[in-house]
Amino acid sequence: MRPRHRTTRRAGVLTGGLLAGSLAAGLLTQTPAAADPAGVTDYTLTVDAAATGPAINPTQYGVFFEDINNAADGGLYAELVQNRSFEFGPADNRSYTPLTSWQQTASGGATGTVKVVDDAERLNERNRNHLRVDLAGTGGTTGRFGVVNSGYGTGIALTEGRRYDFSVWARTDRPAGTRLTTDLRTADGTVLTAPLGITVRGDRWTKYTGTLVPKVTTTAARLAVTAAGSGTLRLDMVSLFPRDTYKGRANGLRKDLAEKIAALNPGFLRFPGGCLVNTGSHYAYEAPNWERRRSYQWKDTVGPVEQRAVNANFWGYHQSYGLGYYEYFQFAEDIGAMPLPVVPALVTGCGQNQATDDPALLKRHIQDTLDLIEFANGPVTSPWGRKRAEMGHPKPFGLTHLGVGNEENLPDAFFARFTEFRKAIEAEHPEITIVSNSGPASEGATFDRLWDLNRRAGVDMVDEHYYNSPQWFLENNDRYDSYDRNGPKVFLGEYASRDNRFANALSEAAFMTGLERNADVVKLASYAPLLADVDKNQWRPDMIWFDNHRSWGSTSYEVQKLFMNNTGDRVVPSRASTTPSVSGPITGAVGLSTWATSAAYDDVEVTAANGDTLLKDDFTAGASRWTPVAGRGTWAVQDGAYVQTDEAAEDTLVTAGDPGWQDYDLKVKATKKSGKEGFLVAFGVRGTGNHYWWNLGGWGNTRSAVEKAVDGGKQTLLEHPTTIETGRTYDIRVQVRGREVTLYLDGQKWGSFTDDKAAEPFRQVVTRDKGDLVVKVVNAQAAAARTTIDLGTSKVAPTARLTTLEGAPDAVNSADAQPIRPRTSTLPGIARTFTYTFPAHSVTFLRVEAR
Repeated sequence: MRPRHRTTRRAGVLTGGLLAGSLAAGLLTQTPAAADPAGVTDYTLTVDAAATGPAINPTQYGVFFEDINNAADGGLYAELVQNRSFEFGPADNRSYTPLTSWQQTASGGATGTVKVVDDAERLNERNRNHLRVDLAGTGGTTGRFGVVNSGYGTGIALTEGRRYDFSVWARTDRPAGTRLTTDLRTADGTVLTAPLGITVRGDRWTKYTGTLVPKVTTTAARLAVTAAGSGTLRLDMVSLFPRDTYKGRANGLRKDLAEKIAALNPGFLRFPGGCLVNTGSHYAYEAPNWERRRSYQWKDTVGPVEQRAVNANFWGYHQSYGLGYYEYFQFAEDIGAMPLPVVPALVTGCGQNQATDDPALLKRHIQDTLDLIEFANGPVTSPWGRKRAEMGHPKPFGLTHLGVGNEENLPDAFFARFTEFRKAIEAEHPEITIVSNSGPASEGATFDRLWDLNRRAGVDMVDEHYYNSPQWFLENNDRYDSYDRNGPKVFLGEYASRDNRFANALSEAAFMTGLERNADVVKLASYAPLLADVDKNQWRPDMIWFDNHRSWGSTSYEVQKLFMNNTGDRVVPSRASTTPSVSGPITGAVGLSTWATSAAYDDVEVTAANGDTLLKDDFTAGASRWTPVAGRGTWAVQDGAYVQTDEAAEDTLVTAGDPGWQDYDLKVKATKKSGKEGFLVAFGVRGTGNHYWWNLGGWGNTRSAVEKAVDGGKQTLLEHPTTIETGRTYDIRVQVRGREVTLYLDGQKWGSFTDDKAAEPFRQVVTRDKGDLVVKVVNAQAAAARTTIDLGTSKVAPTARLTTLEGAPDAVNSADAQPIRPRTSTLPGIARTFTYTFPAHSVTFLRVEAR
């Protein structure tokens, strides 16, 4: 039996969700029944201290690292030189060249030329480009010619008096050698360090090293590498690392970012992705094609850094693999986290959705995975254990869990290949827990099919991913209450609500109480993504933000940190009173939209349940009754229809009618003219980013769904594999009655749903942490929650420790201000029964010593 997400209540457990502040946006109204004029709502919370709930694994919460949002190069990986091996190119990003981030420089009359080449003189086969510098021999004794690197962001961030380790691989055809000088300077050429002089000797690649110490602190430095004389100088792997990396490791990690991750006290580290794992070619980086757009293949990323391959990052930039599998394993060990790598299953996801049918290639990837386990756990006498030892870690890393695949949207093709991986791994390493997945969303046809396959096969663990609206998280606290306790366990590998406001963090915190309550099913959980460069990013939300010299935790970071550091050993059964609410009908205007498609709409009619006509428009008199909401697309009346002609425009919503409409039928004729998708017919429109729409032919015209948007965050309510034909006119009808919606396509019932999820603003869970009871309460409403608490035992200390996150729901942490930060205090008067008022919009952890 597949998991079903019912709204039933489980004895002794609080269920439901919340619509706080603007989150509701009128889609679902709620009236607290017990609020007094002072804005306080009364609750009870009862703990059964003598009973025991599910045990909580030490690895319950962890972190997921993917190189998205420039999280690796220029982020966690401490290398300060961008494009250090001259490998950037259009395969990574259309704007890139092999000299991206490099500029030619000359002084004292020196001249020359620089050119990036891939020839027989290269440093190695797998990192193929290098810089050829032809020195013209002019400029006398003081002239110098070379290149300058601008680093990441505003430049290279330096701290006065700190040590920075420089290295370069070089060779020269000049018999007497070539004098190379390196310094750090400003953009206008002002030198910030004593110059580092190196004499390059011989026409063989040799690594040269030295140290630079800046005289000032700056965030906009440049690294200059120049030479004097004549002849040809070749350079590769031009590198600058701060000496002060995390744990002082060579080829190490940026200290402030690593420390913020370590401060979470994560139980596991999932790596390296994400979409990096299962997109692009699954073939190797080798002759004759030297495929650049490849899935992340672990063997590319180990061994000497200068011998590692490079890759085009799925998220639109270059990936150096300086941060590779060895560094991931080392980082997991350094922060006390269980390593959890993910390998490709030869089925692409993340919108690519192609299966590679090559038995020999599949066999090679399965062997690579077995070799990975040996690299992590094998003795130094084994081939890959010896490779680990050569890199500096003779002791095994202790790998216990391994994921195969990520968000594949071809369930049967994926599972056939997953089964082959599983058989091979279990035959040689039965001690390894093998993690499957359930596709890219929290529900739908792919999710259902994969869960069915995983359950039938008795898979150990299934990785679920979802990025939904805050409202979804608030409504789905009970998601795992009804999961089969004897079925596969859940690894919630990626989740977040779609923004970085405190309202988002509150919704996630409320959801996390349900994760802990179901710790017998949900064994691992990690918010995602982890890191984001504030100036270059592809995704929001994110847990930790950074620029080239600062980093800060989002409001969600503070929530995750609070939960991770106060998880406890076991759930203690508890229950709380609820906030009775009144749910009104779905109300709102109607709308038309497109997404990367040109479409024509005609004969729009909205009729009330009693038969009265609310709107009738055949566009013979123009389109004056329609108002652009999104401000995108090109709408005009053509041939008696309302047509959106811009194929590139996305979310082109126009609306008509009254936001107070309820209980109506919407009819419209729609014709796709050209483009990638189909139609978007909206109803219950209450404003920008707050509506329902029937997305016919969405996701590249691969499926159709009803989506609900609240403050721009969307969740799927109903889905079918319907696709849309170009040039065909469809009759569309949407019937809205109360909170029930029925949809018809060409006169046939397409589906129906009732949007009546319970919304509860008060969430809690209680855990036992050695001798303490930890009462965790989320109050995500505008009213304070005056709560009578019965701890179920009188053997408690009279004073408790409080940690509180509190603030405005729209608060956002930034580099310059972190309004959402933990506040610690003590609370006297603790007894078996006492009263505490939890602030509005807050997360509170009450730690009570139970003697």
